[in-house]
Amino acid sequence: MHARLSALAALAFFSAPAAAQTTPKATPASVTTKDTPPAPRGAPVASQAEAQRLSDTFVAVADKVSPSVVQIDVTVREESAEQMLRWLGRGDSPVARGTGSGVIFSPEGAILTNNHVIDGALTISVHLRDGRVLPGRLLGRDPETDLAVVKVDATGLVPAHFADSDAARVGEWVVAIGSPFGFSNTVTAGILSAKGRGNLSENQIEDFLQTDASINQGNSGGPLCDLNGQVLGINAMILGTRVGSFGIGFAIPSNMARRVAEQITKTGHVERATIGVQAQDLTPDLGAAFKLDVRAGALIDQVTPDGPAAHAGLKPGDVIAAVSGHPVHDRVDLMREILGHDVGQQLLVEVIRGGKHYGSNVTTVARHEEPVEPVPVQQQGVPQVGLGLRVRDVTSQQASQVGYTAHTPNVTVITDVSPGSSADRASLKAGDIIVECDGKADPTADDVQKAAADGEVILRVQRRGSAFYAALKK
Repeated sequence: MHARLSALAALAFFSAPAAAQTTPKATPASVTTKDTPPAPRGAPVASQAEAQRLSDTFVAVADKVSPSVVQIDVTVREESAEQMLRWLGRGDSPVARGTGSGVIFSPEGAILTNNHVIDGALTISVHLRDGRVLPGRLLGRDPETDLAVVKVDATGLVPAHFADSDAARVGEWVVAIGSPFGFSNTVTAGILSAKGRGNLSENQIEDFLQTDASINQGNSGGPLCDLNGQVLGINAMILGTRVGSFGIGFAIPSNMARRVAEQITKTGHVERATIGVQAQDLTPDLGAAFKLDVRAGALIDQVTPDGPAAHAGLKPGDVIAAVSGHPVHDRVDLMREILGHDVGQQLLVEVIRGGKHYGSNVTTVARHEEPVEPVPVQQQGVPQVGLGLRVRDVTSQQASQVGYTAHTPNVTVITDVSPGSSADRASLKAGDIIVECDGKADPTADDVQKAAADGEVILRVQRRGSAFYAALKK
């Protein structure tokens, strides 16, 4: 099962039975023979120095990239209504919160993240490394690659730089930075385990980098970096279950992510190239039938009528072995090579037909893209004014049924929080009990309204047995 960075790793500890323990034979502390040369002097020192250099490299990567990494908090509509809201006769459901990551890629405040981080968002808040919390505006999203671009209005931003993901080497060190479980600017390290992973049935377009660097829920949208401090990919998901992670993570390659990000920033949508074919991998049986190695290319199984490939004479059963001089070994390679070119560009396609190699010029056209529906945050219109909350009194008996012990006959409850408002940014939500208002304990709804008349108020609220303070300002 592929999870959107939402699984936890389980640990197991093993020990041998007491009966199986034996006492090893005593050996001399030091034995030297003429056949055993002594360890070279300075070896431990050299190893320690090499380890220190590697450690310093990781530190340098974290120092360079972390200022460009942000935490993204969103509010979404919960599916089930709270008990308190049912008492109040409200049919809408309360607001839930989610956390992801993102990476700044332009000095103007454009931030790249995953589409699934902001999908369904009522509000988007961006936490910068310097402590600033800013409202985020969604410029556009691309569900087919699971990417989105969020914009903040700020100065002094440090953009990250993209690496060439095609040049990345399997086995090289990589560093992941993000906000797993809300722990911002968490840095983990591993290796690049594989490239060109597809057929995961998560996105329409899949060409993932695979890594064993520890990534978890909240890392979505954060960068996977090389040791030069450049972004190799955007972390997207893990292989695991609801209760366990298998230590395998997947990131969207930087070359694909950069093209999507630049197009969304410029036009608000994505235009992709196609030559009008569908292809599949050569299995051992298919390879034997076509008398080809399974890595000889991508087998065309469908050609779009009147499309570029059809006009160039390509047909089902052809095997595409190369595109513009770049070898193609499977379906993912073919997709990567075509999507790496612009619409209207002419490509030299090498085709194997009947055991012979042919070349054909094919001009790309725009790929059909389904319209992308706007998310709620794009439908907000004008910003919310005022503090953005409504309150009313309920009976102490009603309050006790949600775990609050009332000291007065009536209790003040928050009935509504406007998305994007001061109350929303303070993490208040419908159903919260107000236990203190500007220092006054057990305030009535009228007390809260009067205190908020000047545009500022400090509330202490209780939610399911825990309490916290919230400062609201118009």
